[in-house]
Amino acid sequence: MFQTIALAFLTGLMGINALPHLIKGILGEEFPNLAGNSPLRNALAGVTALLLTAVLTFLADMPNHPWTAAASIAVGAYVMAAFHALRGAYWLNAAVGRPNPATADG
Repeated sequence: MFQTIALAFLTGLMGINALPHLIKGILGEEFPNLAGNSPLRNALAGVTALLLTAVLTFLADMPNHPWTAAASIAVGAYVMAAFHALRGAYWLNAAVGRPNPATADG
């Protein structure tokens, strides 16, 4: 069951993290990304994250532990949602010395 908890948690993290990168990328807007802030890099990172989410979902053995998996996915999703809501991507870019894209609020 530990495998289900860990992989389902990562599924929630990865799935929610894919969204801002994919959305900003396909809208042609820059967004903080350790691979580079360009829209193309974000779009590719978002698609890659969605594919990894699918692989993690497959490996998590969710049918045998559905409630544990659902709770773990929810916790992972909430953690990543809070990270992005608190502008964690901008903080992380700055922490590793990468430039941040300009934002409307400065």
